[in-house]
Amino acid sequence: MKAHLPESRSTGERSVVLAHRRIHAPGRLPDRWVLFLHGFLGAGRNWASIGRGVVEARPDWGVVLVDLRLHGDSQGLAPPHTVAASASDVNSLGLHLQVSETVIAGHSFGGKVALAAARAAGPGLRQVWVLDSTPSAGRTEAGANRLLALLARLPERFDERGEVVTAVQAAGFNVHIAEWTATNLVRRPDGYRWKNDLAALDLLLEDFYREDLWSVVEPSVPGREVIFVRASRGSIMDDASAARIGRLEADGECVRLIDLEGGHWLNMENPDGVLELLVRHLPR
Repeated sequence: MKAHLPESRSTGERSVVLAHRRIHAPGRLPDRWVLFLHGFLGAGRNWASIGRGVVEARPDWGVVLVDLRLHGDSQGLAPPHTVAASASDVNSLGLHLQVSETVIAGHSFGGKVALAAARAAGPGLRQVWVLDSTPSAGRTEAGANRLLALLARLPERFDERGEVVTAVQAAGFNVHIAEWTATNLVRRPDGYRWKNDLAALDLLLEDFYREDLWSVVEPSVPGREVIFVRASRGSIMDDASAARIGRLEADGECVRLIDLEGGHWLNMENPDGVLELLVRHLPR
């Protein structure tokens, strides 16, 4: 039977520290931490299983499951609601945790936030993992804008979570996305309501589409590796961006592109593959 991994959760001071949950090996509090940044409409808990796997395989590293601004328990943060502000939140969290060495691993929306955080990070940032995301500006095929528009059309309250699951599936999304979307509901005295500010999320998503972060990738920072993981099916990253990263890698920049079997939701479709990559490539 696997040993229980110690965890601690902070809901944060709303205007200062993002809500987060830390996982580390029993009997040790490391000074090296992997910060996991989830995708749009997600939360840190989406990466809990992979985070625990990292700590079990590499107890020299701890894991921080972050709720990005306007997501999970990180509600009520002041505008502007942008990728840059999200990145500043992440860097502020790193300072709050007083860690000496970090890796930031971001999926989808979180991948672009990870790149933006690297733009202003100090020398303690050793790696940036961009998990099926892109440095490029422009709309993607992940469907976040379609899903958010659907949620804005739904009622403000529901009698049960299953109503949302049914509505999201009826709009053409699979059951996994539908059930994950329903986790953004919170129970109130009159039923279930969204915990999120949907209008503010729309501003955040539009900024994600506008943001171009190639300047973080080229030229690379000596001693800091940027690892892009591209899903083999339904990737956000287009072929032109993948080729550009491949050329940078061939030219000796501290950039790497890895193709991984699975669709865009790699943490659900191929968690073992994601975990294996992280365990193998984390700094020793």
